[in-house]
Amino acid sequence: MGSGNGKVYATVVLIRLIYAGMHILTKAAFNEGTSTTVFVFYRQAVAAIFLLPFAFLEIRKRPAPPLTFRLSVKIFAHGFYGMAGTINLYCIGLKYASATSSSAIFNIVPVVAFILAVMFRMETLKLRSVHGVAKASGILLCVAGVIVLALYQGPQLKSMNHHQLLKHHASAAAAAQVHHSNKEWALGIFLMTMSVVIWSLWTVKQGPLLLEYPSKLLNTTLQCVFASVQSLAIALVLERDFSRWKLAGPVSLASVLFTGIVVAAISYYLQIWVIEKKGPVFLSMSMPLSLVFTMAIASFLLGEDVSLGSIIGSVILVAGLYNVLWGKSREDKQQAAAAAGETTDSSGRDNGNVDVEKNAAAVQPAGGEEEEQDHRTLDDAAAPKV
Repeated sequence: MGSGNGKVYATVVLIRLIYAGMHILTKAAFNEGTSTTVFVFYRQAVAAIFLLPFAFLEIRKRPAPPLTFRLSVKIFAHGFYGMAGTINLYCIGLKYASATSSSAIFNIVPVVAFILAVMFRMETLKLRSVHGVAKASGILLCVAGVIVLALYQGPQLKSMNHHQLLKHHASAAAAAQVHHSNKEWALGIFLMTMSVVIWSLWTVKQGPLLLEYPSKLLNTTLQCVFASVQSLAIALVLERDFSRWKLAGPVSLASVLFTGIVVAAISYYLQIWVIEKKGPVFLSMSMPLSLVFTMAIASFLLGEDVSLGSIIGSVILVAGLYNVLWGKSREDKQQAAAAAGETTDSSGRDNGNVDVEKNAAAVQPAGGEEEEQDHRTLDDAAAPKV
């Protein structure tokens, strides 16, 4: 058991390092001079090309679900707002802000998803209960954290490392921090926050979509292919200088390959595995690790200074995340205990029969529970798309 837990913890650390690498390499690519819209197109194209062979293998193993025109349009729409649109917003925002602030904002993903679930009546928020107050306070803390990130920078805490590995990009990052005004910084935080909100809506809507088209791999591949075409159209409209379609340097190429393959494909399956072992809440609680890794590695590689406002805002965001997760966990435990009590009270059978049925349920979970876990998987596993 200890060895199994060790593998899960090591995988979680690897996932968070992958996300930290995504924030840092993407920021380094923009510092190198790569166009944001062109970068998004190349990233989505690499992800689609990487996933297509696996999709064909999946089709050869078992027939693909029927794909009607109406369903194709729906998947096309999900690819547009959940991938092409939100990633373009995120990249433009990251260009004006920092890798550390980007990683901090990612901590609101589970919180925003919970808010949207409440709006769609998929979750409840009972303010008269302890868990309800915890979730509400967590939401307020996340809002406060984003406001602090956007409006307050404070003194800069200089990087302790004066020999950055990416010296050219380190100087570009320092120049960008000086050049960007407070308004541009606030705009960057706003755009990244909007991208997270839109992407959270996408994760909530993946559950109903999977009921119509149950293959997660084919679903994801189709959305990546559609998002590639959409990202190409966006890039053609916004970047008409074709000299800018060439990647600015080796770091940009590495960033495209890393975000397209490692983030969009490999980490997706790593997250599915962790969720199957420990559940979605466990994975969500590890999200602040990406912030810590990003802050440390960005300082080492890019020489990125961290503002006091970024640290304060990040701490508030993490506190809000844990409040919501704690409230949700407490509510689930109370509901499970209440359900178990009702089953015991209403059952006219002896304890031996009840024990046998409980053991059988533990060995073979109900289909509805498996289906619900499949839906939750995308809530945490689809982050690579952002």
